[in-house]
Amino acid sequence: LSEEPDPALGNGGLGRLASCFLDSMATLNYPAWGYGLRYRYGLFKQIITKDGQEEVAENWLEMGNPWEIVRNDVSYPVKFYGKVVEGTDGRKHWIGGENIKAVAHDVPIPGYKTKTTNNLRLWSTTVPSQNFDLGAFNAGDHAKANEAHLNAEKICHVLYPGDESSEGKILRLKQQYTLCSASLQDIISRFESRAGDSLNWEDFPSKVAVQMNDTHPTLCIPELMRILMDIKGLSWNEAWSITERTVAYTNHTVLPEALEKWSLDIMQKLLPRHVEIIETIDEESEEAPDAEKEDPEYELDPFAKYDPQLPRVVRMANLCVVGGHSVNGVAEIHSEIVKQDVFNSFYEMWPTKFQNKTNGVTPRRWIRFCNPELSAIISKWIGSDDWILNTDKLAGLKKFADDEDLQSEWRTAKRNNKMKVVSLIRDKTGYVVSPDAMFDVQVKRIHEYKRQLLNILGIVYRYKKMKEMSAKDRIKSFVPRVCIFGGKAFATYVQAKRIVKFITDVAATVNYDPDIGDLLKVVFVPDYNVSVAEKLIPASELSQHISTAGMEASGTSNMKFAMNGCILIGTLDGANVEIREEVGEENFFLFGAHAPEIAGLRQERAEGKFVPDPRFEEVKEYVRSGVFGTSNYDELMGSLEGNEGYGRADYFLVGKDFPSYIECQEKVDEAYRDQKLWTRMSILNTAGSPKFSSDRTIHEYAKDIWDISPVIMP
Repeated sequence: LSEEPDPALGNGGLGRLASCFLDSMATLNYPAWGYGLRYRYGLFKQIITKDGQEEVAENWLEMGNPWEIVRNDVSYPVKFYGKVVEGTDGRKHWIGGENIKAVAHDVPIPGYKTKTTNNLRLWSTTVPSQNFDLGAFNAGDHAKANEAHLNAEKICHVLYPGDESSEGKILRLKQQYTLCSASLQDIISRFESRAGDSLNWEDFPSKVAVQMNDTHPTLCIPELMRILMDIKGLSWNEAWSITERTVAYTNHTVLPEALEKWSLDIMQKLLPRHVEIIETIDEESEEAPDAEKEDPEYELDPFAKYDPQLPRVVRMANLCVVGGHSVNGVAEIHSEIVKQDVFNSFYEMWPTKFQNKTNGVTPRRWIRFCNPELSAIISKWIGSDDWILNTDKLAGLKKFADDEDLQSEWRTAKRNNKMKVVSLIRDKTGYVVSPDAMFDVQVKRIHEYKRQLLNILGIVYRYKKMKEMSAKDRIKSFVPRVCIFGGKAFATYVQAKRIVKFITDVAATVNYDPDIGDLLKVVFVPDYNVSVAEKLIPASELSQHISTAGMEASGTSNMKFAMNGCILIGTLDGANVEIREEVGEENFFLFGAHAPEIAGLRQERAEGKFVPDPRFEEVKEYVRSGVFGTSNYDELMGSLEGNEGYGRADYFLVGKDFPSYIECQEKVDEAYRDQKLWTRMSILNTAGSPKFSSDRTIHEYAKDIWDISPVIMP
């Protein structure tokens, strides 16, 4: 039954990773809470039309949420604007401004085969009833009467509201502060009630660990300082020592635009007390400033001298590094980039602060639940289902990789899963595809660095070559493929939306070409989410993880595909590097430039020395010929051309990697023709994936960062 919609609480890998971590923490009996905002409309529901992607509000709460418990008895005040005054006691007081109320909604997170059930606490926003302007309402000014209520409610309307306008920026900052303030007040309230009469703030860091999942919760640092000093009466040094030992930061990106920078003017207006605290942190750690002048040339250099004419910004990532006791990346290659490039100056100052925690995914959801048929086969051949709690046991499949009986069962399970996806595709797109073709899948956020454009241009090249052949040569030269895409482009990310439109245009041409038939189909599955992933991943045979090397921090879908016996084609980026090491390089299709080469290749391009491969020029010309309809692809193709300028010069190196990519795809076809070899590779991918369980990741966080041990319920 598809009655229950997916909760629209996160987007892409970051939100899903948090979910896997919650599952592992409960299953491993670690006492932990998750905190988030209860978004009423989520990111958006994606609809695919002839014009590409359209966005409508998610309606996941329309029928209520049976899993949540509304806690009207748990609420906290949250303040914006106002001013800071000094009291007679010497303490700072933040007064006036706009006051709202954050109300808790609790979602139980049960562990697997354990009594432990942790809590995910989500905040909704409202105002106290006295803020309703009864006078205005009775005078007929109904809009004014309800203004405060609507202003508060909209904070939790939408995930990542557009921030082109100053109103959008203020709303995002309100969201971030609401999450930090309500959650910290809640944590402190529990700490105080447990401590009772023996309250000692020095105990706080040994009882509480706050892990900031990327830079969105950075305001935890000044907010914890504010509460400890202004409300609890601690000195600056006491509060700073406690904060620094409590807070830790996980970096999830090397993309400059995702390392958040907030206008100091906006923050000063919205959170005046926090800006005072940040400026003091700045002064206290002169060698590591986090409120700096905006200058792209010195994007990440904390020592740069800045032009006083430029607007001042608060660099949230720098504040995280200065204010926390630990900074971790999420894959070995990413953690090295964090140390050597993104935060190199900080790393040289505090080398022991930096570490790696390679991401993982929960095997409960991503094998046992989403792929019951394969799970039964694994348990049968390993001899038990202990692998669900101890993925190291999956390695026991290696010795059976060439066994004909296992191979036969493995292929049957894969085909049965493919049949489910055939139905899914027909229901969601109207396209009819063959379960006998190879299912080639790329599902993830649509972003230029993830290079869905490289994939679709590879498909266009394949289509062009097919059209140039006789029917007999076509069948001899190409393995039948169903190329499946899925993922959302942010509503304001124009180039990503152009890529979605281009994919759907190619699909509309290729899928109705009688010369091609079942040899090639292109499908864009609309509104990709966890429920769709649970069907697609078990059915996939080839999965594409083809980001520009050095730009994907980790990726987690690559782990899910490998666990389900899907073979990866990818660059040496993120967790791909470690997956390839674990499954064996002969069971991974590698192509493309390596991370250390990227800067040099961009420089070469800027100097006009790059010579594109003739096949790349051929495919761009074919796109421009009008074969895929009347849409104008000049902007899209133009981004791959020229040597300089915004949105030009092929920043993500699609042209550079294109020849390597299509040659690698020829090797994929060759391997797939030998089904015995392909099935062996598939089994060895599952057998090589134990490391990528989130259980391993959480054990490492618990030991190295949080300093906590499991607590078994009696």
